[in-house]
Order: sequence, then structure tokens, then C-alpha cells
Amino acid sequence: MSKSNFLGELDHRGLIQDTTDREDLEKRLADSPLTVYHGIDPSAPSLHIGNFIGVLMLRRFQDAGHKPIALIGGSTGMIGDPGGRSEERNLLDEETLQNNLEGIRAQLEKLVDLDNATLVNNFDWTKNVNVLDFLRDVGKHATINQMVGRESVRSRMESTHGISFTEFSYMLLQAFDFWWLHKNFNCELQIGGSDQWGNIAQGVDLIRRRSRATAHGLTWPLITRSDGQKYGKSVDGAIWLDAEMTLPYEFHQYWLRVDDRDLERFLLQLTLLDANAITELVHEHETTPEKRLGQKQLADEITKLVHGEKAVKDSKLAAEALFGKDSLTEEMFEALAGIAQETEIPSSLLGEEDGLLEALALSGLVDSKGAARRLLKQGGVSINRIKVSSARIDSEHLVGGKYVLLQKGKKQRNILRFSD
Repeated sequence: MSKSNFLGELDHRGLIQDTTDREDLEKRLADSPLTVYHGIDPSAPSLHIGNFIGVLMLRRFQDAGHKPIALIGGSTGMIGDPGGRSEERNLLDEETLQNNLEGIRAQLEKLVDLDNATLVNNFDWTKNVNVLDFLRDVGKHATINQMVGRESVRSRMESTHGISFTEFSYMLLQAFDFWWLHKNFNCELQIGGSDQWGNIAQGVDLIRRRSRATAHGLTWPLITRSDGQKYGKSVDGAIWLDAEMTLPYEFHQYWLRVDDRDLERFLLQLTLLDANAITELVHEHETTPEKRLGQKQLADEITKLVHGEKAVKDSKLAAEALFGKDSLTEEMFEALAGIAQETEIPSSLLGEEDGLLEALALSGLVDSKGAARRLLKQGGVSINRIKVSSARIDSEHLVGGKYVLLQKGKKQRNILRFSD
């Protein structure tokens, strides 16, 4: 993303919902490199798609020549942000938070150049702040009227669950973070999802009142699911960036299933593809939507950013192994590792009269050889995606001299690995 007309490009991508004085912010961005920060809630051991857009925004600012700060909320994570939630979250202990911090840092390193960025934990500067100092230095600069007027607080006050004083204080803690980063790193801009606007505005106001300086805020629209829920970790179906929590294959498959109506928006907001190239791709996609060219590019681009190019290749190989028509290869089976269940099978079953029945039972696809025989008679067994009727399994079925893809019906699969 170019340095000139940076906000215009963000706007074109649908990445601006609210800003402080836009004209002033545009002038400041064009003047010289600016320090910008984005806060990440560490209440899980992995980032998710809801976080991804924010980290990618830091990357966009970095690519445009600005200086990003990724703030991990070690202290605010112990309290919880009321924004966008209908009830209070569980508070986390220090050990759990530390484990979460380590997992998140590893993911940040893949998306932002941390050698030329700053990674901070707000626990470091809040752990020794006592209540009296906080009330004197932060609390006196905020009015209850002002805080209650923020949408994130007001909606919770009007809800069935209400809001605790703990979560009510979150806004002041986040404002204190912005002030602290402004004082110590000359940070002039905080960015976040639209549900953070009240917290960001509070920080801008604290810097103005306490330091008599100008600071800025910018938010983007929340990435939402088809049911209107924002992408996150506390709703069913969270899409995690951690390869063990959401397999790269599942991650890639998820984006292949994106609705055509969401395609252009996701390409613009969740990839680093040039906006003009996206326009051309969407046009090409619309001429032959059945080919799903847009979804394929979207899945490749996001998976490459999060998991690397090898994960994209392996995800495609695994999908080809499961759903394709070309002959299976050893490379495809290696790509299936962790995706389909694998069973070690003795090579002595090869060529045996009921060897396939035994293999079906050993794989767990059926409970017994009798059930395997009935399934075979019903035409419900496939070897390497081809339906079979014989109860034998022979050496010519082996791929790479050791693998067989055994299938029950259309969806239940097991990789057989034959060994001596």
C-alpha cells in the first residue's frame, strides 16, 4: 500500500468506519512516519480471524512506512473489554495469560516485521500503578457522564446482565495505555475495530487533557459472519490462526466456501492483493462463478499469510486426495497427515481372502468383520476413491508402496499405512 493517499486506499478497501479529525490525520500521515498501535486481547492462546484484520492493518501501516506497535493486553486481559459483548467474560490468571502471550507472539512474527516494530505488554507499566495514583492521574480526567455515553458501556448497562465496575474501568485502563505509549514512544494513533471507538476516543481525550497534545483514532467495520455475529473466539465456529486449533487444511477450506456476496469485501480487507488486481479478479469470477476463482485466490492468499506457502500447497494436495479425480500420489498422502485418521496395518493382510474386511475393522470404520462384509455388499466401500466389491486388498492398491485411502460411504475415511 502506497504512502500517498493512504487513508483513501484504506477507505476503498472498506477499512475505515470512524476517525478523529480526518483532514488532520491525513496531513499527519503524509508529513512523516507516524507511530501507530493496535491492542490485542490475550484471553486465548491464539489469534483468530477477528484479530487478523487488526494485525494486517498494522502490516499495512508498516508497508506504508509507519511505525507499528502491537500491544498485548496482559493487564486489560485480566479484566475484559465490555465492547461487543452481552455478558461479562471470565477473568484469567497470570499463568494462563503468559501462555497465551507466547502463542500470540509467534503468530505476530509471521504477519508483522517485529524487527522493525515494537511489541509491548501493558502489564509491564500497569502492574505497579496503585489505585490512588490511577484515580489522580487518569480518573480525574474522565467524567462518568462521558463514560456512560459510550455505546459499549451504555448497551451493557441496558442489558439483562448489566456491567460490573471491573469492566466499567476497562475504558480508563485502555486510555491510560494510549497515554503511556504517547509519552514513551510518541505514539499518535490508535486503531481498532468499530467496537473499540469509545475506548479509543477516551484515550485521545486523556492525551489532550493530560499532555495537551493531539492524538488520533481510527476504526474499521467488524468482520461479521452471515448470521451477523462478529468473528471471534467466544462464538461457535471460531477460525483460529494456530495450526493445531484450526488445521491449515480446514482454514483453507473455510475460505473456499465463502459466499459470493462476501468475496470482494474479504479480498480487499483480508489480503494484501492490489486493489486493482482484486477488481479484475472479481470481474473474472463473476463471468464464471462456478469455477470459484475468487474463493480459490482468497483461500490461497489468507492461508499463505497465516501459515506460509507450503501450507497452501499441502492444503490443495489434501483436497485433491479427498475429492479429486487424478490418481493418488505419495505426496498427497503426506499432505493428508493430521487431516484423515491413520491406521497402521500389517502387510500380511495384503492378498488375504478377507484382508479388506480385517482392515476395515482395524481402521475403526466398522465395528466388526461382519459389519464390513455387509457394507461391502451394499457398495459402501472405496479404495483410493474407487468403489470395490472384493474382500481382498492387494499390493497393487498401495500408493508409494505403503498407503491406501480407505473410505466408508462418502465422508468417512481412513489412511491405511502398511508395514512389515
